[in-house]
Amino acid sequence: TKEEHNMRVRIEKDLCSACEMCVDACPEVFELDETGQAQVKVDPVPPELEEACREAAEECPSEAIVIEE
Repeated sequence: TKEEHNMRVRIEKDLCSACEMCVDACPEVFELDETGQAQVKVDPVPPELEEACREAAEECPSEAIVIEE
């Protein structure tokens, strides 16, 4: 049997600068909340979106995206 692979992602709200880079990189996973800060829409991250999610984390200028695998 194939082992379940569940990537989880969260936003460190105190680090988020609301730059929207994560939304641009992976809009299926990230969105801005009513205060303009990033939030995660899907948890765990679907396997087909993991690469885009990693890209978003790497591009985040304030390193507010935390990936847990």
